[in-house]
Order: sequence, then structure tokens, then C-alpha cells
Amino acid sequence: MKEKERLSDLIWKKWGPYVSNREWGLVREDYSPNGDAWNYITHDTAEAKTYRWGEEGICGICDDLQKLVFSFGFWNKKDKMVKERFFGLANEQGNHGEDVKEYYYYLDSTPTHSYMKMLYKYPQNAFPYEDLLKTNAERGKEEAEYELIDTGIFDKNKYFDIFIEYAKADPNDILIKLTIVNKSKNEAQLVILPTLWFRNTWRWGYDSYKPQMHSEDTGCITVTNKDLEIKNLYAKQSQKVLFCDNETNNERLYQSPNETRYTKDGINDFVVNGNSQSVNPKDFGTKAAFLIDELFGAEETKTFEFRLSDKDLAQPFTDFETVFDERKQEADAFYEKVQSGINSEDEKLVQRQAFAGMLWSKIFYHYNVEKWLKGDPSEPTPPKSRKKIRNFQWKHLNNQHIISMPDKWEYPWYATWDLAFHTISFSLIDPDFAKHQLKLFLFEWYMHPNGQLPAYEWDFNDVNPPVHAWAVFRVFKIDEYLKNKPDLEFLESAFQKLLMNFTWWVNKKDSNGNNIFEGGFLGLDNIGVFDRNAKLPNGEHLEQSDGTSWMAMFALNMMRIALELALYNNVYEEMAMKFFEHFLAIANSLDNMGEECFSLWDEQDEFFYDAISLGDGNHMYLRLRTIVGLIPMFAVEVIDDEMIERLPNFKKRMQWVLDNKPELAALVSHWEVKGEDSKHLLSLLRGHRLKRLLHRMLNPDEFLGEFGVRALSKEYEKNPFSINFNNTDYTVKYTPAESDSSLFGGNSNWRGPIWFPINFLIIESLQRFFFYYSPDFLVEYPTGSGNYSNLDEIADALSKRLAKIFLTDENGNRPFNRQYPRFQTDPDFRDYILFYEYFHGDNGRGVGASHQTGWTGLIAKILMPRFSKKKIAESETETPKETKP
Repeated sequence: MKEKERLSDLIWKKWGPYVSNREWGLVREDYSPNGDAWNYITHDTAEAKTYRWGEEGICGICDDLQKLVFSFGFWNKKDKMVKERFFGLANEQGNHGEDVKEYYYYLDSTPTHSYMKMLYKYPQNAFPYEDLLKTNAERGKEEAEYELIDTGIFDKNKYFDIFIEYAKADPNDILIKLTIVNKSKNEAQLVILPTLWFRNTWRWGYDSYKPQMHSEDTGCITVTNKDLEIKNLYAKQSQKVLFCDNETNNERLYQSPNETRYTKDGINDFVVNGNSQSVNPKDFGTKAAFLIDELFGAEETKTFEFRLSDKDLAQPFTDFETVFDERKQEADAFYEKVQSGINSEDEKLVQRQAFAGMLWSKIFYHYNVEKWLKGDPSEPTPPKSRKKIRNFQWKHLNNQHIISMPDKWEYPWYATWDLAFHTISFSLIDPDFAKHQLKLFLFEWYMHPNGQLPAYEWDFNDVNPPVHAWAVFRVFKIDEYLKNKPDLEFLESAFQKLLMNFTWWVNKKDSNGNNIFEGGFLGLDNIGVFDRNAKLPNGEHLEQSDGTSWMAMFALNMMRIALELALYNNVYEEMAMKFFEHFLAIANSLDNMGEECFSLWDEQDEFFYDAISLGDGNHMYLRLRTIVGLIPMFAVEVIDDEMIERLPNFKKRMQWVLDNKPELAALVSHWEVKGEDSKHLLSLLRGHRLKRLLHRMLNPDEFLGEFGVRALSKEYEKNPFSINFNNTDYTVKYTPAESDSSLFGGNSNWRGPIWFPINFLIIESLQRFFFYYSPDFLVEYPTGSGNYSNLDEIADALSKRLAKIFLTDENGNRPFNRQYPRFQTDPDFRDYILFYEYFHGDNGRGVGASHQTGWTGLIAKILMPRFSKKKIAESETETPKETKP
């Protein structure tokens, strides 16, 4: 296949959708003295403010160092400004935090971006900026967000469907097609501004070289840049070319002199206000746009063609349709192979859009913390307060790569544990990219010298669950399965750096040296009774069930990687043994904390809880049933006899520990009791505890929802959890969708909704347990039904519940769209999928960030044929049949 062949040639990824949907309101663009990133650059001032670290646009593309950017601007002749960026609310403006207020859909993309397609729905009436701001500000936490569809802006179909497609003739020759449909029964005008600009690097003070672009006719913009092959941007239907410079309008923003006459907002000023003095009459600059002013008849469709090329072409559009047809066919052929075992056309549609969303959500991410703190040589010296502003401990961090984002508008910055989940789905279509993403964060310009991985730019010091090792081994095995060859170099290099990260956890997050780990909120934001990152007032500290369980999982992941490497190099047998023993120590501590041998497993409720370690040596359970108590399930590994027999040193030392430390051996699920086909189980859960956890997890009145496992027991809907601690009352209520708590702010809510990453790990853990236990190990499913299923059947059933969120039901509806009937019935909406951040715990409605194809993109993996999933799962435990000497 053509696309598969291209994957081996990185030059085909030189250009891609690496442009953020939002650069304003970000930490890396914030040079304020107080760290108020949301207000340093706002949506409206972004029009006139030149960015330092990246660029934004609508459906933009750029090269892999973002030297040159192409994107679109649109103006319906009624808006207050050209639509050059998606509008949304800042964190403090929304009643549930930051929130994009536009409708756009990622429809297709190949891994090399040789073909891409997306859709933007642009209203024909004035965009309701003020209405969205005012109404959301008036709504409280108990109310839903006020969305664009609620304003009535799409009534009577008064909007344009704008389909944007890219097809590469070769790596530096990119064809661009714009298909615009007037959905209204009335004629409507639209100004189209295909825009090209250079990221402003010449103002920093390191290299004064300033590229240029100019035009000698209305159909071509010529590019001059010593670092790029691109020469021209062609337009088939342009009426005029407009030029300005990618420079800040100081007069407008700061009432100080401009350094150039034609500033970043010059094209906007010309188009909207008719200011002929704002664009360069000599037709050159560092930012340019074709001007296309079109009248669309009722329900009329028009197509516009452009070409960004490294060639001088006399007739740039003669092969246009041929190239597009070829790339579309190649994309179809590629995904036909990927989806070969999927019979449902609806499942194929959902999965392909999930892959598209992930591929479109890559951006060029640039952030050098030392330069950010000091300021650039040619810029004013930052105030002294910035020396101790956020992230000052991360001066080594220098990121300049293409990175998968959680969401290019809501979260256009990486989150380390999010990215680990991204790589699982990426590995199905581009395993080399998945491996590279995982390795990035282990490089010295990402990982802290002390071994900590950066969390996210709002606070690199924050702590995410340590799932990197899990992702490394999962991606390694999927890659091996797809290529029929193990990438041992990747596995070994990742393992070496993960050793440093594991050591950081042991040194920094085990405050008492007892193998009980804290870590704070660990990515689960407001799931606790109180802020789990805060220090308790009287010297108490939190003993976290999830922190300890994540570390047990980390230890098992590292042991499994070491065992795999030991089959090729026996030096790693010692490392495998080290992590085997460390896992046993963590398992022992979970049940035997302190002199009183306190356990995080509560025998009374038969559930894992966080506990407060009091100053007098006693402990107090926080008996709040959340997914925190389910996370111990994730620490599970299965080893077969064949592997143990091929590693004699590991076998000998392991047996010594089991013989001489029987109290530890008893914790690992009866190691001597072999499962099916002589397999051994390493787990925090013996059979009884596993069944008791599943008894609650599979109870519809607690965790089990129609569309997946909830983050909090539904029991607390009618009976909220309450506790008094240090003379303060705390209450936690089940909230299945938007959060009613300001804890951690924003739109994040772990008090009831369904989250994909946790559900995915639950499913994988059940599959691993099933791989050890025979099919005769049965659990009541659902709890109270009187029906029993084995663990593999339950894992499949949970997968289907998650898939139901997106797939059409018996009435043709998709539950994620439940809030808006029009999205269910209108053919111009119903088959376009939004992959939300999380989902309503009872009805599956999408909530939070609307394009979080990052970890919600796991649906692509869940929809893979069962045979392939099982084969990959088995390959994780099966011993390689051939090894190197």
C-alpha cells in the first residue's frame, strides 16, 4: 500500500496539521508579572499580538519547525472581526471552565497527512460573542454550559459548511481544496482569506534573518526563506492579494509606537473596516492572504483550489483532481486494511474519525523554559517576579517537537499521562510515531535531571499517574505484532530512562519510606474529599490507595520489560528480580502499614480507600467509594513457566524470596497455584478481593453505568458522602456530568462521569486476569442480576458499553449527542463525531472538552476486531520463540 510505504520516509511528515487551534491564554505565551496567562493574551487581543512560541489557525498546516504557516480566515460581512481563530471562553469565563464555542469536525487523515479532511460550520449572522460571554457568566455550577447551538445561530440553516481538504502531490507540494456549501435557502456572502505567514523569529534577538513573501499577480504568493523548500502558494480564484507583517500592533494594544507600519491585524483591518492603509501597497511582507469575495446562491456549493508548492508551476491546477483522487483512494486502501475485521459500517465511521481526530491533534510544541524566564535579548527584561514564577525549577526543559495534544483548543499543551494513552491508538496506524512520542518524554530536554517527567505546562511539577512504562510495553508489543519483529532498541532505551523515573517516585513520593505512595490528585482532579495536593494542617498526611497501586503497576510493568529484555541479554534478569521484589514490598505495605499493620483494604466494606495517617500513629479511612479503590486491579501481570525456565538466574532468586519470605509470597495471589497452561499471577488482588471489588464495580446502583464504569458510586446521588475533619465539614455528591465543585476549577469532574482511560485499564486488567484464571472463574454480572460471566466476557461487555456512546442505537441516535435533538436527526450533524473529554455517568452525553480524541481516541482500539485484540494481549505474556544468543 502506498500510505504504508510512505510511513517509512519521514519526509512525508515534514508538513502536517501542526498548528494549534489556540495559542492565546497559554503559559508559554504569558510574560505577565503575576502569571495570569488567561488575561495576558485574550481571544480579542490575539488578533493584534504576535506570539513567541507558536501559531494558531483554523485548519492550519505548517512545516515540522513551524517556520511557515498556512491557514484560513473567513468573514461573513457581519462579524466584528475576521474569523481567524476559534472562539471560546477563558477558564474564569465559563461556568465550567474553558470551553470552545464552535463546531468543527476532524473527518479523515492518513498517518503521513498525505490526505486530510475536516469540516467547519461557520454562521452567516454575526457571531454571538457577547451573548456567549454574558449568558455563561450568569449560569451557575448546577447549570449546563451555554453552547453555540443554544444561541439560535444555526436556526433556518443560516450557516456555511466549510470542508477543507489537503492532498500531497509530494512531501513539499500540497494541494488544498475548499468546498463551501451555503446551507441556507437564502443567498449569502462570504469573504475567504487563505492566509500564509512566517512565525516571527527575527524579533527574538538570536538570528536577524527575516524571510519575505511577495506577489506579482493575484494568483500567486512567492515565498523567500533560506530554510524551506516551499516557493509558491497558488490560488485558482483569487481577486486580490493582501500583505502585512506578523508584527504586534503596539499602538492598538499598548498605546506605544509600532515597529512596522503593517501589523499582524492589517488584513483584518482592511477587510472589516476598509482601511487601505493597513496593508502594504507594494505587495510584500511576512503575512499574506488571497482575497476571495463570493456571493453564494441559496443552497449553492462552490469549490476553491490552492496549492502550496516547492515548484514553479505554469499550470498548478491541471493535475489537481487526479492527485486528490489518488490520495483519497490510498487513504481508503490504508484504512480498509486497518479495519479489515470490522463488519459494521458505523463502527468503521466512528473509528476512522477517531483516528482522524488524533492525527489532526498534533502540534508543533515549542517551549524553552530558561529563555521564557529570562526573556529574549531584543525584548524588555521581564520583572523580577518571573524568576520564581511557575516552572522555574525546569530550566533544562527545551521542547521543540511535533507532539500529540489532548485537544488543540481546550488543552493545546501536552499532559504526560494523557499522551501515554494516545500512543496506544496511534500504534495501530503509525507505531513508529507512537514509539517516538514515548521516547520524547524520556529525553534529557524533557525529563528532569532528578527523573521526574513533566506533567503539563501549567505546572510541570505536578504528578501524573506513572503509566509511561505500561504504554512503552503495550506499544512495543503492538509494534512487534504488526511488524513481526521486536524493536528491542526502543524497549531497552526506554527502560534505562524509566529506571530514573521509578527512582524519583521512590525518593519523592514515599514520604515515610514504607512503600505507600502519595502523589496528590494524580490526574484525578476533584475525586477526593478535599484537595489531595494540599498539605494537611496538623502534620497528618494522606495514604493514597491509587498512588500505591499505580506504583505497584509501575513495578510490574518494569519487571515485565526487564524479563522481555532478559530473553535477549541475561543482564536484565537482575533488574527483573529487583522489580519483582519491589512489587512484593509494595503489596506488603498496602496491607501492613506501620506498627499496627494498617491496611488500605477495608475489611468492613471490602473496598480500597485512601486513609489519613494521624499524628498519633493511627489511621482513619476516607470511606468514599471512587475509582481510586478500583485502581489496585491495574497491578496485574501473568508469567508462564516457559519464560521462567529460560531465565535460570531469575528463577533461582525468585524462588529464594518466595521460600524465605513467605509473608510476601502469600500476597501475590498464591504464586504456587498455577493457572491455565502453567501461568503464574502477580497481582495486588487475590481471588476473593477481586470478586468483592467487581461486586461493587458491576453494581448498577454504584459504578456500573449503561455506558461504562462511573468515577464515583451512584450511591452518593441520594446519600452524599459527608465527613468532619479538623472541624471542617466535607461533602461529596455524585454529579454525573458537569462538576458542581470549584476544586481545581475548570470543566474537570471525577465525581460521577465515565472517563475512557480508567475504563480502558479496567478492561485490560480483566483480560489479564482472565488470561490467568480459567473460564470457570465467574462473577455476577450485573451485580444483583443472578447472571454470571467470566472475566473475558465482562471485559467485552464493558467495551460494548463504551462503544455505545458513539454508535447509533435502535432509534438512530448517538448517546454522546443526547443533549441536542437536532444533532441526532439532522443529516448535516448526526454522523459527525465529537470525542468528548468524558461522558455523563447515566446517559452517555458528552461533557468537557469536545475534541479530546487524545485519550477518548481509545475507542479506536476498543473497536478493533476481537481476534486482533486477543492476539496482541496474548503476545504480551507469551515467550518469544526465538532469541538471540
